[in-house]
Amino acid sequence: METDISFTFQQPGGLTAAQCRAARALVDWSQADLARQSGVGCSTIRSFEQGRHALMRANHLALQAALERVGVVFVEVPGIGSGVVLRPAAGDAAAPGDDLPPWTRPMR
Repeated sequence: METDISFTFQQPGGLTAAQCRAARALVDWSQADLARQSGVGCSTIRSFEQGRHALMRANHLALQAALERVGVVFVEVPGIGSGVVLRPAAGDAAAPGDDLPPWTRPMR
């Protein structure tokens, strides 16, 4: 059974705390790694991810840009919500199961 799910790319600056945590997990970055790559303070990232405060737009954009540079894609799925996916690295050969919908692909 194949199910089509449409999505749109999330607009820059719409990053949520949950997406930030998930995106870091996808690329195996610590908060300190994201701070180094984005130029945003580690304590600012920690506070944002814990829901203690909102970010200034410039910090939203810096975090999102740093994560997008390493292949993270921020998406909105109508009726479901926001999420993150990871683009395959350039030159990566397709692995078995890559032609399947993402929720049915084997774990690697």
